[in-house]
Amino acid sequence: MEWIQGISGIYNTIRPALDILILAYLIYKGYELLVKTQAIQLIKGAGLLVLLYGFAYFFKLSTLQWILNLLAPGLFIALAIVFQPELRKIIMRLGQAELFHINSKQRMSQIDAAVTAADLLSKQKRGALMVFPRKINLRSIVETGTRLNAELSTSLIVTIFAYDGPLHDGAIIIQNGHILAAGTFLPLSEQQDIRKSFGTRHRAALGISEQSDAVVLIVSEETGAISLAYEGRLYYDLSLLEILKTMKKLLENENPLLEEGTVEEGKHGIMEV
Repeated sequence: MEWIQGISGIYNTIRPALDILILAYLIYKGYELLVKTQAIQLIKGAGLLVLLYGFAYFFKLSTLQWILNLLAPGLFIALAIVFQPELRKIIMRLGQAELFHINSKQRMSQIDAAVTAADLLSKQKRGALMVFPRKINLRSIVETGTRLNAELSTSLIVTIFAYDGPLHDGAIIIQNGHILAAGTFLPLSEQQDIRKSFGTRHRAALGISEQSDAVVLIVSEETGAISLAYEGRLYYDLSLLEILKTMKKLLENENPLLEEGTVEEGKHGIMEV
């Protein structure tokens, strides 16, 4: 019986910490789910109404309280109708157990698809620009192009960039296993010491990496070199193994830095600008 009491004592000691950890995890995953479905706007709207009601209650604004009490049921029904698609997505994600799903396989599959497409385009000397947003939202960039919301695949990327179609000039935005948009316009870098041989594609990749935390995969139309841009730096003409390793670490929220310093130009060299 003493060992049972000992286990019970240990459990009672760690129970508060365990309770807090589980609650914190659920709150974090819930917030992540809301952001993914854009239902965060629903929470903001409800929070604004609560603040407004608290303001009216604290300052005893009886008329405003009466109006809010009168409108509250209708407002919540209206919010449910307006945000019905987002609410449906949340319920579907919960039903699919995405709240506890670790999406590393999804990240790896999208990396594999993009790098395979880059390799094919490189052999054909077809330029390409692929942007992988991380924590910073690139909605303003997405709006400059053509929205696709298409499931990511190597063949689709090659189709977009392999021919001189309307979406060839510009970047594609890849997130959560989907191509959100194609033919988007990226801001050009304002750095003055960029090598003159670099064209608009490399300058645009460097520009978006300066203004956001995005990772950009570039295929040169002139040389077929495959490069990466992130954290305001351009790493030029990397091997497929280097690209796969670096993208895996970057998109898993790690912070790898390729070897810094002066690097000789040549195959698989790194060119910082």
